[in-house]
Amino acid sequence: MTTTELDDFPTLTQRYQRELLAHCYRMSGSVHEAEDLVQETFLRAWKASADFEGRSSVRTWLYRIATNVCLTNLEGRPRRPLPAGLGTPDAMAGDALEADHEIAWLEPVPDAAVVVAERDSIRLAFVAALQHLPARQRAVLILRDVLRWSAAEVAEALDTTSAAVNSALQRAHAQLAERGLTEDTVEPDLTPEQQRMLERYVDAFWRKDVDSIVGMLTAEATWDMPPFTSWFKGTESIHWLIANECPGGAHDMPMLPTQANGQPAYGLYMRTPSGDFIPFQLQVLELDGDHVRHVTAFFDHRLFETFGLPMRLPADHLPAPSPR
Repeated sequence: MTTTELDDFPTLTQRYQRELLAHCYRMSGSVHEAEDLVQETFLRAWKASADFEGRSSVRTWLYRIATNVCLTNLEGRPRRPLPAGLGTPDAMAGDALEADHEIAWLEPVPDAAVVVAERDSIRLAFVAALQHLPARQRAVLILRDVLRWSAAEVAEALDTTSAAVNSALQRAHAQLAERGLTEDTVEPDLTPEQQRMLERYVDAFWRKDVDSIVGMLTAEATWDMPPFTSWFKGTESIHWLIANECPGGAHDMPMLPTQANGQPAYGLYMRTPSGDFIPFQLQVLELDGDHVRHVTAFFDHRLFETFGLPMRLPADHLPAPSPR
């Protein structure tokens, strides 16, 4: 790359927008914050473009700026958890659901907004794992393990030493290993069996066939629902949750497919008294073979717009028929 590329900032921003968004999302755990952080990155880059000396690539230079923008943003802020990461035990059938809107919860990110090749490092479980690390350890792990920078490159970006970088990386690995958290590679494509199972899953919600829904879960499946602090483990508890706490009945809950964090996801809608459908929750699914291992159902309706999903479905909307 040459410094002349810095003269065409619209092209520059278009070229690096998606990968920098993924980077800022890994750091912040929020797609909405990440969008602002990327804009701040480009603003700082534009102001400093005259000082760019070409000692590194423009891409490396932008990542260095973005990392430091993220670190400044994270100063004094608590981590963004999921309910299962709060350290509280799983809820039992019959337990009251309690919402906490004061917690800044982890958010999903649309696959369409980031570089698809990086899906393995934006999995919801991995980004949630990163949130357990202090901000600088988080930055070191991302730069070393995800972006494959050398210790010297990371040290220069963070204004520290290679020894300090290696020490921080070792501590980050130890903390993730202690929690049993890893950056497992996601399956690149759904198998035909998985696709058929997901179509049955959507159909079961449309019919509110709770037995069929939980029949597609693993025995030890978990389900959480930010901003509700409760999380549920096992098919019996999840069966109770859907049967008793999900307000819709048969033909009240259509789903539209999308992709989040390299995983299948669905916008679930709820029928209104006037007959049409409005956003209810965005479900992100983690699969285990041809079963569902984990569901995170986000109740932040802003996410529907973020994911390009409509904010209303007409009363005559019908989901696609499911294979039997």
